[in-house]
Amino acid sequence: MKLMEDRIRKDGIVEDGDVLKVGMFLNQQIDVNFISQLAEEFYRLYKDEGVTKILTIEASGIGLACLCAVPFGVPVVFAKKSKSNNMSGDLYASHVHSFTHGTDHMAVIPCTMLKKEDRVLLIDDFLARGQALHGLIDLCEQAGATIVGAGVFVEKTYQLGGDEIRARGVRVESLAKISAMSVADGITFV
Repeated sequence: MKLMEDRIRKDGIVEDGDVLKVGMFLNQQIDVNFISQLAEEFYRLYKDEGVTKILTIEASGIGLACLCAVPFGVPVVFAKKSKSNNMSGDLYASHVHSFTHGTDHMAVIPCTMLKKEDRVLLIDDFLARGQALHGLIDLCEQAGATIVGAGVFVEKTYQLGGDEIRARGVRVESLAKISAMSVADGITFV
């Protein structure tokens, strides 16, 4: 999507270690008006899928998912990265490795928040190796919920996570697809 690509070109910062910093508008400081426009694109892409819930993982996905939920008029459920004291009862849990943070955690949601009859749209800020989406897919499978697709703001296609998610039969719509990235050469979009 040109709108997203243009914003990355303007405000994105490529750093060593395969890092694209978009904190000025996407995942630290959220440009609400801009993200709302992108949310409308996800709505256009998935409006006929009968979405009943949007599912994401904490932390940077929460704000984005909330803005995406507005045009759908559905609630957002976010998987916590650990069980907290205010979570009781049965839980769905999935192991997730974060390459960004170099950590492992259990993504958890109460079983009461995701049901077999739900039609779920997954939302994530980045798709690189696909670990967060694999975890979210696992949670939906545990609940017996239907995954209608995944809305991704930025996909690094060269890291193959998107290929893995698509191979699982999940429709993935990415607003910006990066095929190469380096400090010296900048960003190449698909």
